[in-house]
Amino acid sequence: MRLTKKLMFAIEAVLDIAYHASDQPVQSKEIAERQGIPRRYLEQVLQGLVHAGILRGVRGPRGGYRLARERRRITIADIAHVVAEMEGGRDPLTDPAGSDLGHVVLRPIWQEIEDYAMGRLSETTIEHLCVAAQKAGIKSQSQTQFDFMI
Repeated sequence: MRLTKKLMFAIEAVLDIAYHASDQPVQSKEIAERQGIPRRYLEQVLQGLVHAGILRGVRGPRGGYRLARERRRITIADIAHVVAEMEGGRDPLTDPAGSDLGHVVLRPIWQEIEDYAMGRLSETTIEHLCVAAQKAGIKSQSQTQFDFMI
């Protein structure tokens, strides 16, 4: 697993959709503006997440994206796996090239670190991140749309 811009954009996009969701789907234009992600690049990431069943695309003039399942059932590891498949890079830990020092000493340590990181990402859900955003005082579009006085 590598931390890449695409992975960060994918996590931020899913979090944005979860955090700003209302009765209307979240449009990619809104996500791009809030997150500072180039829209063309964002659309590729969103389509990959739809293909993987993390997001659901809604067609039409008021279309956009919704979560395909509850935010407590989407982990950061789910998103990381989708992005890794999209990037299609080879895992250096499985590359047969290298020395005995690399294979016997370095790779096991690196694998242990990777396993720990993926375990942590598997425990962290979009729900956890939404709660953290709320505690940090970040305003949600869904909250501001319904704030009114009578």
